[in-house]
Amino acid sequence: MRVVETLSKLRAQIKEWKRQGLTVGFVPTMGNLHAGHLSLIELAKQKADKVVCSVFVNPLQFGPDEDFECYPRTFEEDRQKLAEAQADLMFFPSVQEMYPHGQEHQTKVLVSQALTGLLEGASRPGHFDGVSTVVLKLFNMVQPDLAVFGQKDYQQLKVIQAMVEDLALPVKIVAAPIARNADGLALSSRNQYLTDHQLQVAPKLQVALMDVALALESGNRNFADLRHAAQEAVLAAGFDTVDYIEIRHPETLLESSDQDQAFVILAVARLGETRLLDNILLSLG
Repeated sequence: MRVVETLSKLRAQIKEWKRQGLTVGFVPTMGNLHAGHLSLIELAKQKADKVVCSVFVNPLQFGPDEDFECYPRTFEEDRQKLAEAQADLMFFPSVQEMYPHGQEHQTKVLVSQALTGLLEGASRPGHFDGVSTVVLKLFNMVQPDLAVFGQKDYQQLKVIQAMVEDLALPVKIVAAPIARNADGLALSSRNQYLTDHQLQVAPKLQVALMDVALALESGNRNFADLRHAAQEAVLAAGFDTVDYIEIRHPETLLESSDQDQAFVILAVARLGETRLLDNILLSLG
């Protein structure tokens, strides 16, 4: 596996692959890789001839109360994991390489507030602007035929899909199912911060979402009661706080209606200082 740190070297390699008629798959990450990330690499390998994985901790998507400097940087471990997963190229740019004129002068990409201003965006203003900006820039750098994003960060996936559609970008977005431990816990870099006891509690978040899904399947459309019951179950299971549990339309992320036949059930809850996300997609059509 080749490691490149500059746009010029990346472009040269991509140009050579394209000259050979090879397709390029892309997996953007912020590093600190785990089995969930590697499942995205595997999916990209199934769908493209060559796979590029970027490792870049993007300062634009960190808020003022989110410590960019403390985000784990694990380059050597990431490089080894990507090599073992048989990725073809690791793109490891510096902040200077990504934003040579400084972050304050960087052109921003803003997806509609109708999608970015709710749920995660409500508590993290500007976060998705940073995400869409860096992803579009990485798309222009890597020039992939397809890019793989995980369903775990569901709102992020919808934001990227909207950006690609709205701007007519020639990139196919592939949604990867959530990778989970045997106990149902969604794989996340944040899981490393959990104590042994918290690791026993954490899978109960998915259990609560599955109970909501079963109720919806049975015809229950009392969304407020379902949300409340799920929150109570999560707290009773040992979570410290619940940021939200929501039942939304899977495309617009607006509140569901009685007539909907498809739902996404989204949750964010905290164990200590660790914020865990999970979701379940449900289609009754």
